[in-house]
Amino acid sequence: MQALQVIEMFAGYNPQGQPVAEKLQVRANEDGTLQLVKSPAFIKGLAAGDTLKLDPEDQAFEIVRRSGNVCIRVYGREDLGAVAETLTAELEKLGGELDIETPRMLVYTVHVSLGFSAIEAILNKCLTDQCQWLYGNVYDPEDGETPLNWWQEILAPE
Repeated sequence: MQALQVIEMFAGYNPQGQPVAEKLQVRANEDGTLQLVKSPAFIKGLAAGDTLKLDPEDQAFEIVRRSGNVCIRVYGREDLGAVAETLTAELEKLGGELDIETPRMLVYTVHVSLGFSAIEAILNKCLTDQCQWLYGNVYDPEDGETPLNWWQEILAPE
């Protein structure tokens, strides 16, 4: 088993225009690639289990292999403790995992084979009007609207 490491990756800019880095747990593979242990809270386009190459100079990444996992981020105006309890139980029943929990943010990893309709039904059932959710790796990081469609190959019948 590879040892866990922590790396920092560029996550965007804060409201003051300063660059922000996110620390991520990874496993270093023998071929120099990195495998994410948990889905990120802020970096777009990635989920737990994805394998990537990281450019050490500019922290840009290239996805070598998708894990098939979907990253789901839940944000709240108030403490999400009660929401986390209900939502985590529902997603864990279907193989999902809670990767990050703070008072006002939750990050989950769920395999895409569960289906977007099932994922969204659970989220809509468990969330209150005091919180919102979004996918972290389903839409193009640049425009936030164009589906990446990486799941087409994973879900295609053999």
